[in-house]
Amino acid sequence: MARSTPMRSQAPWLGFEASKADWSKADRGLLDTMLTQLHLVRAFEEVVLQLAGEGLVHGPAHSSIGQEGGAVGSILALRTDDQINGSHRGHHQFLAKSLLTVAPDGLDPRGSFRGPVRDLMKRALAEIMGLAQGFCRGRGGSMHLRWAEAGVLGTNAIVGGGVPLAAGAAWAHKQAGTDVVAVTYFGDGAVNIGSVLETMNLAATWRLPLCFFIENNGYAVATTVDEATAEPRLSSRGQAFGIPAWRVDGMNPLATHLAMTAAVQHMRSGAGPVIVEAEVYRYFHQNGGLPGSAFGYRSKQEEADWRQRDPLDRVAREMVALSLIDDGVVADLRDRSRALMAELAGELTEPAGGNRRRIPDNLWPSADFRDVGVRGDLSELAGRRESAPESHAGRIEERKFVDVIADVIGRRMETDPGIVVLGEDIHRLKGGTNGATRGLKERFPDRILGTPISENAFCGLGGGIAMDGRYRPIIEFMYPDFMWVAADQVFNQIGKARHMFGGDLQVPLVLRTKVAMGTGYGSQHSMDPAGIFATAPGWRIVAPSTPFDYVGLMNAALACSDPVLVIEHVDLYASSGPAPVDDLDFIIPFGKAAVRRSGSRATVLTYLAMVPQTLAAVEAMGADVEVIDLRTLDRAGLDWDTIGRSITKTNRVVIVEQGVRGTSYGAWLADEIQRRFFDWLDHPIERVTGGEASPSISKVLERAAFAGVAEVAEALAGLIGERV
Repeated sequence: MARSTPMRSQAPWLGFEASKADWSKADRGLLDTMLTQLHLVRAFEEVVLQLAGEGLVHGPAHSSIGQEGGAVGSILALRTDDQINGSHRGHHQFLAKSLLTVAPDGLDPRGSFRGPVRDLMKRALAEIMGLAQGFCRGRGGSMHLRWAEAGVLGTNAIVGGGVPLAAGAAWAHKQAGTDVVAVTYFGDGAVNIGSVLETMNLAATWRLPLCFFIENNGYAVATTVDEATAEPRLSSRGQAFGIPAWRVDGMNPLATHLAMTAAVQHMRSGAGPVIVEAEVYRYFHQNGGLPGSAFGYRSKQEEADWRQRDPLDRVAREMVALSLIDDGVVADLRDRSRALMAELAGELTEPAGGNRRRIPDNLWPSADFRDVGVRGDLSELAGRRESAPESHAGRIEERKFVDVIADVIGRRMETDPGIVVLGEDIHRLKGGTNGATRGLKERFPDRILGTPISENAFCGLGGGIAMDGRYRPIIEFMYPDFMWVAADQVFNQIGKARHMFGGDLQVPLVLRTKVAMGTGYGSQHSMDPAGIFATAPGWRIVAPSTPFDYVGLMNAALACSDPVLVIEHVDLYASSGPAPVDDLDFIIPFGKAAVRRSGSRATVLTYLAMVPQTLAAVEAMGADVEVIDLRTLDRAGLDWDTIGRSITKTNRVVIVEQGVRGTSYGAWLADEIQRRFFDWLDHPIERVTGGEASPSISKVLERAAFAGVAEVAEALAGLIGERV
C-alpha cells in the first residue's frame, strides 16, 4: 500500500505582531521620526489628490493614503545606503526613503520643516505635477520617481516590472562585498506576475540580499485577492523558493518595523532574500480621490473598519499612552504638515480667476527637452583608438568568427573587472550552445553567470546591474525570439530608463543574440530582431558581418553608456575572415558604415549575414553596384554621410535583409531615405525581404521564407536590367 510522508518547507514562514512591551521598549527617536514621517507623507498625498481634483496633476494620482505604515515602518529599518524601488503606488516609499536620507538623525515632531525636508517635499510634488523642478525633470510624474542619491532606484508603472531591476542592485551589492541590501515594493496584484516569481527563484538561487516587500491592500484595482489566488496569504510564495517570510499588520508601523528589522538582519548576514507581507489598506480608489465604495467594489462599512486602524492614529495613541507626546503636539504636527504642503502647492501654482489656479508657464519643462536623453551623446567613446583591417598595426590572421567573440569578450573582462556575462548555458557546453563564451567560465568563474530559463528575470537583473553603475553586464539571449518573453524588461525598463528618469541615467548594457534562419529551428527561434529594436527608443544596435568588425563594434558597445543590442548570425559563426590576433583593444565607432564594393548603378544597403550573400549575388552578375554594410542600425547610428554620397551617385536604392517582411528593418529605413533623398531617387526604393510568415521547420518552406542570393539577384536585375 502506498505511504504518504509529510513534507516540510526549508524556509520559515512567520506571522508577526508587536506587543505593548515592544512599544515600551521602542527607541524614542524612532517613534518621533516614525510619527513625523507618517504625517508628512499623509499631508503630501492629500495635496496630490487636491491638485488632481483641480486638474493640476496630468495623468494618474495613485494615492497611498492608508498605506503609509508599511512604507515608513519598513524603511526606518534601513540605512541610508540601502536601496529601494517600488510600484506605481510609490509616493510613500519614495518620501520615506528620501526623508531618511535628508534627515539621517531622525525627525522631531515639534521641529521645523525648513531646509532639506522642505526642498525634498517641493521637488517631489513638482515631479508629480510634471514640472521641470522635479526629480526626473517632470518626465516621471506620479509613477516614475527616482532619486539615486537617496537610494530610490525608481518607481514603476508596470505591475511587477521593477522587481528584476532591484535584484540587479542586490547582486551588485553582494558582488562588491558590501552588506547593503535592496528592497523592492509591490502590491498583491504583482504577486502573480511571472517576472516577480522568476526573480524570487533567481534571488534565492543566488542568495541575493533582496527583500520582496508585498503591500497586500486586498485589491488589484477592483479585483480582490481571494478572486485572484487560492492562497491569499501572499507571503506563502516564499515556501516554493526556500525564502523565509514574515506576515505582519502593515497598519501597525512598529510591528512592520520590527519584522523588517529581522528581515534586514537576515539579508545582511549573507543568508539571502526575504519576503515581508504587510496587510494594508488604501482609503481611496486605484486612482484619484474617491473611495472604492463609490465604484461598488467595496462597502462603506469595510472602509470605516479599516480607518479605525489608521497608522497615524496608532502611533500617536501609543506615544501618548507612554507620555512621549500629547494630543496637542500631534494636532500641531498635523496642522504644520498640511500647512507646509499647502505652501508648496501655492509656490507651484498661481491664481487663474475665481477659486481656480494654474501652473505658471515658467515651471514647465521646455518642449525642446522632449527627446533629450533618449540615448547618450557617446562622449564616453571620445579618444578611443579606431582601426580598420587595411590600416591595423597589429597582426591579422584568418580566424573563425565565433572564436573571435570569445576572445574579445575575454580581453575586455581582463581589462575591466566590472564586466559580467549572464545567460542560459553560457557556463556549460564549452562556451554555450555555439561556443561564443568558450573558456570564459574557467578564467572568470564569478563573472560568468549561468542562469535559469527565465529571460524576464535575468534580463531585468542585468538592467539593474547596469543602472547600479559599478558593473557592465553582457546578457545573452540564446535566440532573439526570446526577447518577447522579456519584452517588458527589454523595452519598458532598460530601453526607456535613461529618458524616463530625466535623461541622466546611464544604462551600460550589452544584449547579445543570434539570428538562426536556415538552421531548421522554426518559427519561434529564427527571427531577425533589428526592425523591432530600431523602432523602440533607447537601444543602439550593431550588426557585425566580419570577425574584424565584431572586435571593434563589441569594444564600442562595451564602452558605451547606453544599452546596445549586438546581433550575430549562425551563418557567420563558422565563417572565417581577417581578424586581429594580438591587438583587441580598438573600436569601430557607431555611425560608421563600410563600403564593401563600389559601384555607380545602384546602392545596396544591407547588414549582418546578408552582406556576403549580397556580394555573392553582385559578383555573379558582374553588376556595377555599390554595396554598403550598415554595421550600426539604430536611428542615431546610421552613417547618413556614406549613404547619402552613394545615393546621390547611383540614384537607385535596394535595401536587403533576410527576415520576414512584417517586422522588417528596411520599412522605416526606406521611409527615412525617401524623406532625405527624394529628389535624388530615379526609381522607387526596392526592398528584399523574406515572406510574411516566420520560417517553418521544413527545409523547403524555411528556404522559401527568407531572402538569399537568388532574391538579391532578382531585385537587382529588375532594377538595373542585368541578369546573372
